[in-house]
Amino acid sequence: MIPIRDDTPRFSTPYVTYFLIILNTLIFLFEWWIGLQSEGTLNSLIFEFGVVPRRVTAALGGSHFSLTAAFVPILTSMFLHGSWLHVIGNMWVLWIFGDNIEDYLGHFVYLVFYLVCGFAASVTHIALNLGSRVPSVGASGAIAGIMGAYFILYPRARVLTTLWITIWWLPAWVVLGEWFLVQFVSASAIESSTGGGIAFWAHVGGFVTGMILIKMLPKRQYRGRYGTW
Repeated sequence: MIPIRDDTPRFSTPYVTYFLIILNTLIFLFEWWIGLQSEGTLNSLIFEFGVVPRRVTAALGGSHFSLTAAFVPILTSMFLHGSWLHVIGNMWVLWIFGDNIEDYLGHFVYLVFYLVCGFAASVTHIALNLGSRVPSVGASGAIAGIMGAYFILYPRARVLTTLWITIWWLPAWVVLGEWFLVQFVSASAIESSTGGGIAFWAHVGGFVTGMILIKMLPKRQYRGRYGTW
């Protein structure tokens, strides 16, 4: 199932969502340009700024790796992508669901929420792929957190979705619940020691973190000419 749009209204301009989409797109264009110049340089950049689980476990184990080198990529990896399909897919989902979560939380809290979900997603991936030397990149974990929050806040919202060659309006809990189930089953079916492919456990970790955080964080207060609500 591929979501096209939702029907949940928003009451503010999602500046942070726009900023994240633009930033991720510009960074990917920079990656693409580097790849045109030298594929080896691009691979080095991905390895340096992507999440490499083995690097984190080595740092915690007291090897020559520094904690900075191990954990800074958790942040930088959220803004790198491996392909056009990867970045377009992530930004499309962020566009559909991110505005409503930003509307609910407010701009600054939403940005913190996004980063925390991305961090939790990477930690989940690291914990279940301790020996992997394969770098992981992408905003998927953070965006999974947004999807988890949407699942909690707007389960009955309708999402226009492609299903095979047809288009349906489906409840958000069906669309997002099916996505989460696929990620969990896929993660469970893949032996964690392989360390390659899609970081399904990162998606699971981000989604669950978003579900938990959105229950803990207060809804923003709107201030208008007739008072606060």
